[in-house]
Amino acid sequence: MDKKLLKKAFEFHGHICWASAAGVRAGQAALRKLGVRRTGTSGELHCIIEIGDNHGAQCFADGVQYATGCTLGKANIEKTGWGKLAITLIDKKSEKAVRVSYKPGRHKLIAESAFMKKRGQGVPPTQIPEEEAWAMADIIWEAPESDVLSVGRVESYEWGDDFGEIMGLVPCDDCGELVAKAYLRLVGEKKMCIPCSGYER
Repeated sequence: MDKKLLKKAFEFHGHICWASAAGVRAGQAALRKLGVRRTGTSGELHCIIEIGDNHGAQCFADGVQYATGCTLGKANIEKTGWGKLAITLIDKKSEKAVRVSYKPGRHKLIAESAFMKKRGQGVPPTQIPEEEAWAMADIIWEAPESDVLSVGRVESYEWGDDFGEIMGLVPCDDCGELVAKAYLRLVGEKKMCIPCSGYER
């Protein structure tokens, strides 16, 4: 595997960490299994990622985004909120999907690393020596795939894009900021963005 890809993923993420490395590997495994390349548009792939909120392993998501090209900005990634390190990558064109999950086998080694001991003491990841961070990331990166990932079978996945890409921005009648048409809310005679309208969604 090309370590340049991992280095670029860490630059994207902002620091070296095991969970981002696992995300890159999961994304690469899913691409390989589906026989597709990293996407540059929203019309090719869609990723369902099973992370939750406020747990340290959310770094997994940045690795997945970097590897697959499925990003928040392209609206082709969504999270379930289950707190798990797993993805389902969907090839919209072939309507096939594969689920890849992180295996716990190497996690004890990660927990015992100098990097994680310092993280447990509250040291920010960017203040830990780089060699210690790489030693921890390499536990994931250099392991055989079968030691760190469970890669499922390619399955059929019917893809229905209910809305397609939402085009068209108009100014809110209250604050004047641009908002996509589908997100306007009608309040009396005014077309407003959600925050100005008082609606929750």
